[in-house]
Amino acid sequence: MKVTVITGCAGFIGTNLSLKLLKKGENILGIDNLSSGSERNLKILRKYKNFEFLKKDVSKKIKIEYKNIDKIFHLASMASPKFYQRYPLETLKTNFTGTLNMLEVAKKTKSKFIFSSTSEIYGDPLVHPQSENYWGNVNPIGIRSCYDEGKRVAETLTFEYFRNFKVKVKVCRIFNTYGKFMSKDDGRVVSNFIVQALKNEDITVYGDGNQTRSFCHIDDLLNGLISLSDSKDDFTGPVNLGSEEEIKIIDLAKMVIKLTGSQSKIVFKDLPKDDPVKRKPDLSLAKKVLKYKNSVPIEMGILETIEYFRGAL
Repeated sequence: MKVTVITGCAGFIGTNLSLKLLKKGENILGIDNLSSGSERNLKILRKYKNFEFLKKDVSKKIKIEYKNIDKIFHLASMASPKFYQRYPLETLKTNFTGTLNMLEVAKKTKSKFIFSSTSEIYGDPLVHPQSENYWGNVNPIGIRSCYDEGKRVAETLTFEYFRNFKVKVKVCRIFNTYGKFMSKDDGRVVSNFIVQALKNEDITVYGDGNQTRSFCHIDDLLNGLISLSDSKDDFTGPVNLGSEEEIKIIDLAKMVIKLTGSQSKIVFKDLPKDDPVKRKPDLSLAKKVLKYKNSVPIEMGILETIEYFRGAL
């Protein structure tokens, strides 16, 4: 009986990935310390007989008895600036020591290791769009660097285990993703705007709103993640996963107000330090190797996410 391990299983992406694989009949061992993962999400996962949960901090020494682990999706990490700036040392430990610990599990069990890196490793990019051969423009001592540099060193660790121990590794760089099972207090822009709009509160736009992002629906991201995990062993990545549909933040705010029918007003605040002005992936490699594509237009995806939050609130 093969087992798939998912760290960060009660988080936004982890919950969605766990559900998709559980419904396909895979046996899932979910690991989460619930520091930012949701008990509500975990309750949904526990309904499946082929799901087992281990409450564990991956940055602590981890021992897994299973010898039949087939693959590990390493998703564990705080990903919202709201949380990782509040817990910078924990974020660094999760990304360095946690990744090291899970790579050791992959090495011992000879399992495939799929590491979820981030577009944040590109920092405030000087090239646009960002391809995988761009090394980034990151402030190593800034308030975001605990996450940015944490993910960068985790990529280094992953490739050292590939080079030194022949661990089968794959690295994806995930760009802004949204959808169901996001936390209402996540602190990122899509959830912020939707929650504020549903409550008819002021919608907070940082900066002048002309900065851009490319938002990927969770279903498209999961298809890319699973395609990556199923790809040939000689394809290690890193590979960008996201959307090429670029939108201004101010236009996203207006879209959310329109789709919710909200009475909210838009208010502007200072742009946080080191916040990227532009963010858009070059998806050429994903399209070529993984046959990756975006099938959910942003307006349709945002509308679905609004309905999810209506229920969650």
